[in-house]
Amino acid sequence: MSSSSRLNRAYKNAKTIWFGEEDKFIFFSDCHRGDNSFADDFANNRNIYFHALNHYYREGFCYVELGDGDELWENLSFDSIFEAHKNVYQLLRRFHLEQRLHMLWGNHDMVYRDPEYVEKNLSHYFEPIDGSDKELFEGITYHEALILKHKDTEQEIFCIHGHQADWWNYVCWRIGRFLVRILWKPLQVVGIADPTSPAKNYKELIRIEKRIKRWILSKNLLVTLAGHTHRPRFPEPGQIPFFNDGSCVHPRSITGIEIENGTISLIKWHIDTRPDGTLQIVRVLLEGPEKLKDYIEN
Repeated sequence: MSSSSRLNRAYKNAKTIWFGEEDKFIFFSDCHRGDNSFADDFANNRNIYFHALNHYYREGFCYVELGDGDELWENLSFDSIFEAHKNVYQLLRRFHLEQRLHMLWGNHDMVYRDPEYVEKNLSHYFEPIDGSDKELFEGITYHEALILKHKDTEQEIFCIHGHQADWWNYVCWRIGRFLVRILWKPLQVVGIADPTSPAKNYKELIRIEKRIKRWILSKNLLVTLAGHTHRPRFPEPGQIPFFNDGSCVHPRSITGIEIENGTISLIKWHIDTRPDGTLQIVRVLLEGPEKLKDYIEN
């Protein structure tokens, strides 16, 4: 199956979410939440991510995670990840209880495409303090793709992880997972990167982006929002509308895409220093805001 066929299938089976000018969304991807070990890239940005997530919860945003939220190639189970970042999952649970949580699976958490696995591992967690099982993401469903559809204009925004355009990481993900666990995770200690990752292989990154752009052209310039490559992308109106929210494992920062008041923006959260020498976490606007309707092909 070609990358175009995989993207077409994901689009056909995508869950549709209707939205209006009053609705607000934050898109993050590629958090790669791990077990807080030396190989947990998320651990460096955990406080930044948690602060940003708190902000979006208070401001009434819906949270959309575009895949690779949990690092289930390096780690054998969700339990160790949950224990390492329990406060993050308890905050995500609050989004879930208010029906403001939408989760996609990527290649590193592709096991979540199995509803039985999700039910078994994510519905409950064991609380050692009182020795009881407690609800976590009861009834949650992971999707391969989402379509946000505007109530008035019927403009569509196609949301996907992006590994559908990456043959190795979609078709051979089990082999990739094995190699990461056995080979690349230990080598990461001495700074040797996994060459199969498009985030660390520039030529492969460009090939993946070209495939997605060709598909967007075949779909009459359908606005498409993805992750996977870890490279933020924000096209101007009139260009091919391929957006990428970047990742949450940049050095000392995370990037994401916001939709608010009918506009779209690329943002970054990072640690900054005040004049008195104290540290603060700040939000920086990188691109936009641009009106979504300006990306409609006339």
